[in-house]
Amino acid sequence: MLLGLITNPHKVPHTNINSVQNGTSRQMEDSFNIVKHLRLVLEVQPFSYLIAEILHLYLSRLPLVSLPDPKSRSCLCSIFITVALICAIYFTGNAFLAKDFRVFLGLGMNNSQQNAQCGTCEVRLRQQKETSHTSTKCKEKCRPFGSEALPEGIVSKTSNLEMRPLWGDVDKSPNSVNLLAIAVGIKQKELVNSLIKKFLEHDFVVMLFHYDGVVDEWNDLEWSSHVIHVSAMNQTKWWFAKRFLHPDIVSEYDYIFLWDEDLGVESFHPDKYLSIVREEGLEISQPALDLGKSEVHHPITVRRRNSRVHRRFYRFKGSSRCDNNSTAPPCVGWVEMMAPVFSKAAWRCAWYMVQNDLIHAWGLDKKLGYCAQGDRTKKVGVIDAEYITHLGVPTLGGGNSDGNKSSKELADHSPQSKNTSNSEASATALYEKFDNRSLVRNRSSIEMKIFWERWVKASKEDECWVDPFQNQETEPHG
Repeated sequence: MLLGLITNPHKVPHTNINSVQNGTSRQMEDSFNIVKHLRLVLEVQPFSYLIAEILHLYLSRLPLVSLPDPKSRSCLCSIFITVALICAIYFTGNAFLAKDFRVFLGLGMNNSQQNAQCGTCEVRLRQQKETSHTSTKCKEKCRPFGSEALPEGIVSKTSNLEMRPLWGDVDKSPNSVNLLAIAVGIKQKELVNSLIKKFLEHDFVVMLFHYDGVVDEWNDLEWSSHVIHVSAMNQTKWWFAKRFLHPDIVSEYDYIFLWDEDLGVESFHPDKYLSIVREEGLEISQPALDLGKSEVHHPITVRRRNSRVHRRFYRFKGSSRCDNNSTAPPCVGWVEMMAPVFSKAAWRCAWYMVQNDLIHAWGLDKKLGYCAQGDRTKKVGVIDAEYITHLGVPTLGGGNSDGNKSSKELADHSPQSKNTSNSEASATALYEKFDNRSLVRNRSSIEMKIFWERWVKASKEDECWVDPFQNQETEPHG
């Protein structure tokens, strides 16, 4: 019966409604029945259906009822006004009522239904608390970006440069803990050979960056198959380092030697060198240069006799004085980019500072102190007890073999060594072959200027960065 009233209100008998014309009491009884019907509708239907039912009942019965009594008219008007007001409230707050209509449905629930729902809510709350606890626990874990979809135990966060066999048992000997990465050209093969052998004797991993594209001609050396070869034409060691020495790749190595090829190591012992580095607490260092046999660019790199290590140099004349009160480069806190040695932590910082498009890295040397993991006047130094020679061989400067001549060959083929009978044009042409070095230096200077401009701009724009060496001036230099 109730379902019929709701779905089709016209089925309500009209006999009682017609009879109300003879008496007000029957009208009130009919009104009572309507209200009762609406209460039943409210128990099983949303509030919006209730409004529609009120309007439908009112409009369907209006022509059939005559109300001569003024009180009845007043009552009917009140009902109509009330319905209109309810409609206005409903349509105005439709979004709110639609969202929360389940509250009205809950009014008709019996105790057992309400208790069942309360039990469900308790279970949900308990599950939410457990999920919240697990979520908080998981948020505290630091997962590598991109690995969130994997279980933690399967994530391999780092790598190394160790070569693995294709078959057979894996050698379980201790892994090498230090890395030598060096840019090489075939013209310096003999010099590089002596350098590499000394480092391999101390269980270094060695990585060669072939800037001339020649790799196969190194295969006759006994160690060639035990080192990593990477080849790209006319690229600097910083180009290679930025692309192949990511901190996560070399994180297993305590120290990274990033050297040039034109270095003599007759007086250098890697194990003794690192022993001094650890004892002195150096994060960034380099071996000193033998002044009598080396091409020297910066006074701070010169070896001091009867000294184990030095961190600064002194200059008491001129406008740029360097003394014990100096706290910034060029007096203290940096090394040359020719033969730097980085700790694992220092290299992770320095790698980010190496610009992807500035391959000569001029200007970085004076900023290395920012990666020293502390006070650059203490954490950066030059080792005097273990020193090297810098031969100053110009290497980069041409894609052909002439651009990679050894120092002896360059001297033999220089214009000054030619017989005076040679034409001036031939000498000039030969000079131009080797003069690409001047173009390289010019480009290096341009890159240094760009780097310093980027540094100044970045320092101003980063509001969260605090300069640990504020008010300590540094002088740009390649």
